[in-house]
Amino acid sequence: MDRITGVQLFVRIVETGSFSKASADLGITQPTATKHVAALEAKLGARLLNRNTRGVSATEIGQLYYEKCKTIQRELEEADSLAALLQSKVGGQLRISTSVAFGRRIATPLALRFMREHPEVTIDLSFDDRYVNLVEQGVDVALRMGRLADSALGARYLGVNPWLTAAAPDYLARRGTPATPAELATHDCLVYSSVQGDDRWAFTAPGGEEQSVPVRGPLRSNNLSAVLAACRAGLGLAVLPWYVARESVADGSIVPVLAEFGLPAQELHAVFPSPKLVPHKVRSFIEFLRVQLDGEWWMRAP
Repeated sequence: MDRITGVQLFVRIVETGSFSKASADLGITQPTATKHVAALEAKLGARLLNRNTRGVSATEIGQLYYEKCKTIQRELEEADSLAALLQSKVGGQLRISTSVAFGRRIATPLALRFMREHPEVTIDLSFDDRYVNLVEQGVDVALRMGRLADSALGARYLGVNPWLTAAAPDYLARRGTPATPAELATHDCLVYSSVQGDDRWAFTAPGGEEQSVPVRGPLRSNNLSAVLAACRAGLGLAVLPWYVARESVADGSIVPVLAEFGLPAQELHAVFPSPKLVPHKVRSFIEFLRVQLDGEWWMRAP
């Protein structure tokens, strides 16, 4: 019998004055209860209980031992209550990890809104385009793009992150508008190296045929803001996430091209250290994200 159960048993024996009632309360057999108390008395070298035909009562030493056990039991109950309370309220620090572009444009305004709704939450928001080990870095939830590898992490699907091909109007006026992906061979293309690292862009034709075309151009960068800036400056065509390009498309700085040729859409997930015993603050934030990222979230200002 573990020490905690032993403490609970001894307290119940003293309070009920009965081995049978105490063992029934804890769901154990009376012989098990009797053996435990005998072993405890042998270990302590002192008699804790008086046993007679009228029942069971604590000896002087047993009464002192009971008071200590009662204090331990009370502390355990308070600890359980505290853990339950913390799990039921949205509070404390929430450590969030996300990529630079998504973090700056989408995650930051959403995190600020979540904080306004839950003023007892403080947020530690970190941006990194590299893979982050959630357990080692103490991250509560990470927002990740792309298909997830099998792992022991918990994950919640939030939606998709669609992309488009775009260019500035003055670039298209100078160089013409490509009608098919194959025509990109004669154009300047701006490569986002974190995704299009092999300088090939993948398209799906209206009929469902997949096409992979090589591209080249004056800029290659692992930063989406740099690729967008070059595209707005008329330096070439770019493949961009809609959430990055939305404002520039809205103000006419860039326009979609090859719209009938689809691009691979990345999956968007919330990832957390373990699928078991997920803290309430993490579950609440993920549910908040699911609502905010419902539908065509990339076309809305966060």
